[in-house]
Amino acid sequence: MSALLEIEGLHSGYGRTEVLRGVDMRVDDGEIVVLLGSNGVGKTTLNNTICGINRAWQGSVRFDGQVLTGRHYRDVVSAGLIQVPEGRRIFPNLSVRENLELGAFRRGKRNRATNLARVLDMFPRLHERSGQAAGTMSGGEQQMLAIGRGLMAEPRLLILDEPSLGLSPLMVEEMFALIQRLRSEGLAILLVEQNVRQSLETGQRGYVLENGAIRHSGTCAELMASDALRRAYLGM
Repeated sequence: MSALLEIEGLHSGYGRTEVLRGVDMRVDDGEIVVLLGSNGVGKTTLNNTICGINRAWQGSVRFDGQVLTGRHYRDVVSAGLIQVPEGRRIFPNLSVRENLELGAFRRGKRNRATNLARVLDMFPRLHERSGQAAGTMSGGEQQMLAIGRGLMAEPRLLILDEPSLGLSPLMVEEMFALIQRLRSEGLAILLVEQNVRQSLETGQRGYVLENGAIRHSGTCAELMASDALRRAYLGM
């Protein structure tokens, strides 16, 4: 596989506080890469720096061979690198359909109707509630909406930040089945999760972020078999 996203020596933070300390990682075309780490180690900061929301202090971000370091987040979206943020960040007072259509504001306008039909077919519950205010839906339905909105932008790589957070066990199963389906359709995914076991069973490769740096990496099978990781993250 060819590298779609390449991150080298990435440093970033807030004010004078450094959060990322030389992160190196890659996501290949068409694969699921899992990013693991406890709360507060820099996962969301990494996502936001990749996407141009936070400024990179040092290092580089390349996407499909194009340098994105220092580019505006609108340029990142235009390139096809789309983040579904933690906490969903939907527009609660807008309808489901309006939220989805906003996903194509920067990228995917030409195929908006086709993509909307595809997303509503993929998420029947969103189809049933297309005219409903998004804020009145359940947490699981709102997560579907957030992912559907991301898909409206025709992503080449989708960053999913804690997509299973706060969901019921049944909805978690549905979420991971959806992630597998998207990958089978050729979409590359960076999956940022605290559901360690299910994430490693879903992805191909993984990284473990600790104190702003990558401490472990390998195939998901290798990480699952690591005694240190099993003790730290799986309680085994």
